[in-house]
Amino acid sequence: METTGGIQASLSGRYAVALFDLARDGNALDTVAASLGAIKGAIAESADFRSLINNPVLSRDAAGKTIAAVASSMGIDALTTKFLGVLAANRRLSQLPAVIRAYETLLSNHKGEVRAEVTSAHPLDSNQITALQQNLRTRVGREVALDAKVDPAILGGLVVKIGSQMIDSSIRTRLNSLAHAMKG
Repeated sequence: METTGGIQASLSGRYAVALFDLARDGNALDTVAASLGAIKGAIAESADFRSLINNPVLSRDAAGKTIAAVASSMGIDALTTKFLGVLAANRRLSQLPAVIRAYETLLSNHKGEVRAEVTSAHPLDSNQITALQQNLRTRVGREVALDAKVDPAILGGLVVKIGSQMIDSSIRTRLNSLAHAMKG
């Protein structure tokens, strides 16, 4: 079993490990990752989807049928659809974002990659992402998988987190440092 960083210690981690093992056994690691990426996007973009996975009054049966219909309409693979049904049956759909993060970590470890969380003020285009990956690969000595987020509050620049290391070159942080230095 390829667990690291105590992933199995959490409930979401145990579900992620189970899904990862099934996907690895079925040679579907990347297929499941793509499906989870689509679900992650839906969680980020759709308030209705977020309310579905976080609805405590929805019956197990109704949650299962609804999540199956959503998965079908999104073109989610069979293994991931079945997994979503298990989460619904166990009333664990609210754990889905944490399960996705844990699965991504397991997949990166399996591929020998490091995961980096990158926050920018504006969406990065593919050329910027490629250049950033190359720069980070040089810095850490391994392949880097990026989780890109957008936060207009940082004003500009980037905030990069790799494990416990953070590189903050955001304009907001620079302005705060300057204001602090001017106060004396």
